[in-house]
Amino acid sequence: MTTQAATLDSQLGTAVPSQDEILGHPKGLFVLFFTEMWERFSYYGMRALLVLYMTKYLLTGAEGGTMQIAGYGAVKALIVWLAGLFGQHGELSTQAISSQIYGLYTGFVYFTPFFGGILADKVFGQRKTVYVGAILMAIGHFLMASEAMFFPALLFLILGNGCFKPNISTQVGLLYKDGDPRRDSAFTIFYMGINLGAFFSPLVCGTLGQTVGWHYGFGAAGVGMLVGLLVYHFGKHLLPPDRMMRMEAAHAERKSEPLTKDEWRRILALVFLCIVNIVFWAVYEQQGNTLQLWADANTNWNFFGWEVPSSWYQSFNPAFIFLFAPLLDRYWAARAKVGKTSTSTTKMGIGCILLGVAFVIMIFASKVVGPTEKGSLMWLVTTTWLFTMGELYLSPIGLSLVTKVAPARMVSMMMGMWFLSSFFGNYLSGAIGGYYDTMSKDAFFTLLTVMGIASGLIFFAANKPLKKSIGTA
Repeated sequence: MTTQAATLDSQLGTAVPSQDEILGHPKGLFVLFFTEMWERFSYYGMRALLVLYMTKYLLTGAEGGTMQIAGYGAVKALIVWLAGLFGQHGELSTQAISSQIYGLYTGFVYFTPFFGGILADKVFGQRKTVYVGAILMAIGHFLMASEAMFFPALLFLILGNGCFKPNISTQVGLLYKDGDPRRDSAFTIFYMGINLGAFFSPLVCGTLGQTVGWHYGFGAAGVGMLVGLLVYHFGKHLLPPDRMMRMEAAHAERKSEPLTKDEWRRILALVFLCIVNIVFWAVYEQQGNTLQLWADANTNWNFFGWEVPSSWYQSFNPAFIFLFAPLLDRYWAARAKVGKTSTSTTKMGIGCILLGVAFVIMIFASKVVGPTEKGSLMWLVTTTWLFTMGELYLSPIGLSLVTKVAPARMVSMMMGMWFLSSFFGNYLSGAIGGYYDTMSKDAFFTLLTVMGIASGLIFFAANKPLKKSIGTA
């Protein structure tokens, strides 16, 4: 690149000065690891309870009771209208409304990072924007203690995540110089931090919410967010200065220059990958929606007379990630040593295929377990293990690819665009989940299987063109 902006990025540098390492990586990686661990503890703790909270408590009262929830009338009207677009007409069940709310919430959580990325790139920088996001999310978790403030609480969580999510991930990439082969490995380690928090949160927040009181579970999620903020604050000296901080230190003037042809090519490649990525998240996010309902209604959780809270199901996925991410990382490293490195696009295609195959297990489960019966936990264990392996092939690889391909002056915005694909996927997940009560279970899970495998085939077909276009796909 020959533009002044590209030259400035080169002059400013992209990594922190050399510092002590842990496991071959800068100490700053582990500050981000534990910060994200606690933030994900708060998010997944709340998410584990969300559908159960709505279907078993918040939305089960008479209309007069639900109208005490601020904004409920407007939200319900929007949901009815959106459901009509997907062919669902007439009065919606509590499950269908809850599914739509879940889809909208988890979708918008991944919509706002695009704008949080712009805010960081253009105004505050990644460091300050992370602080803003963490504080907003803590407020949102504590507002969940009030039924009336349910939707304002979700709004705070959505806005806070938008500021936090893209900018914490971007700082992982900033720890390494361009071309550093440790970057993919760093994102896999970072991803383990995400899932360590996600593993413990249902055990803590889910148990408190289902056995003590819903609001205790949500409160525990808020405490987790505050702990994450403290970890970030006291470890910030180990983190790279963001681009805004480096520009201020160099007294460089902020200018907006046209994108080069190469930058446009890279951006368009990322846009394409994000579009295909939508389908993956639409299927994957059923684990917090319809699979959680299956876990609650059609799974036997009785262990030697003790009824385990069904929300513990949400710990399966992160537990598998924590167990298998290091093994997969070693497998990829071994392949790289013998010159058999797969492209990022190929890995992502494999991830989608594994996701689709996972739901074949649930097709069989739906034929074996009757509508009112409780079946073996192994149906969920096997399904979740398979789509978790698919996730490991797609999600951390995609995060790493964004930091490698995106222009340096807009890397946070492009990270936000990556998460934007999760917005559409999560909303689509909620819309699809609305059919869980109206379709036969085997037909519902067949639909998910087809969607996963089809998206994988698209990734495979795009591999060569993308590699030729941007070189690192």
